[in-house]
Amino acid sequence: MFAVRSLPFSLFLVVVMVVGCNNNDVKHNKDFEKSVYSMVKDRNNREIEVNSIADFKWDKAYLFEPYSPEEHIEKQLGVEYEDRSNISSRDDIYLLVFLNEGKAVQYAEINRQKGDFTLGDKEYLSPSEDVLKVERH
Repeated sequence: MFAVRSLPFSLFLVVVMVVGCNNNDVKHNKDFEKSVYSMVKDRNNREIEVNSIADFKWDKAYLFEPYSPEEHIEKQLGVEYEDRSNISSRDDIYLLVFLNEGKAVQYAEINRQKGDFTLGDKEYLSPSEDVLKVERH
């Protein structure tokens, strides 16, 4: 009888643990990607002010180059991160991961579009230092 009554509670705990231990709530921000793409299409644009197109709260953004392994991404971010972009095996995108209060909240797959992207000499972007540089080929 005790086992039957504790089964619903046990199932509840399992669900809470599974939901709380993954980063499924990290949003793939396709609108952000479209905004970057339209800005890069203008060959005169050499810089993108990220905060002007990010319509969500963030305090850090990290840029990862093509072929970046997931272990490297997690080390840079300082948090566990499940890379859904498969950037470790791709050369066509950069991955921009946004953090807010120490948690990954959104990411964008930025198409290379005949150019490369860089943060300059910065390790990461912040809302006050938000310039993503475009290097044309």
